[in-house]
Amino acid sequence: MRLLFMVVTCVQFCIAGFPSSSRLLAARPSVSIDGLANRESPFACDRLALTPSARSRHFDELGPQLRAIKTGVRELPNGYAFQFPADMKSVQLVAEWAAGERSCCPFFDITIRLEPEGGPMWLTMTGRQGTKQFIEADAPAWLKQ
Repeated sequence: MRLLFMVVTCVQFCIAGFPSSSRLLAARPSVSIDGLANRESPFACDRLALTPSARSRHFDELGPQLRAIKTGVRELPNGYAFQFPADMKSVQLVAEWAAGERSCCPFFDITIRLEPEGGPMWLTMTGRQGTKQFIEADAPAWLKQ
C-alpha cells in the first residue's frame, strides 16, 4: 500500500510539473463515504490540464477581465468568495474561468451563486485545510478590493 502511495505521488508530480513550494503540499489520505481511503490531489496546478491556448485564455485574458469587474471579496474560514455583476456576459466569463480552474486545480470546491431578485453573483473558492492559504499565496491580486 505504501509503495502504491509513493507511485501515485510520483505520477502526480510528473503530471503537475515541479511547482514552487508555495504551490504544493503533500498529498494525504482522506476517507470517502464508503469508508475506503482516497488520495487527495496536491496543492499544485496541473500544467498539462489546459492546452497552451486555453491556458493563455484562462490566465492572460479571463483572469484579468474578472479581476477588473470584481465588485467585492469576502473572506471565509476555508477560502474566499468573489462578488461580480450578474449580467449575462459576466456569468459566462465566470463560468468559463471556473471550468478552467477546476481542470488545473482539482482541489478547489468552486461554487457560482446568483442571488435572487437581480442580486450579484458570487464565485466561492473553498476546500480542505490549506486552501485559503494557497489562494493567499498564489493569487494575491484576486484579494484586493
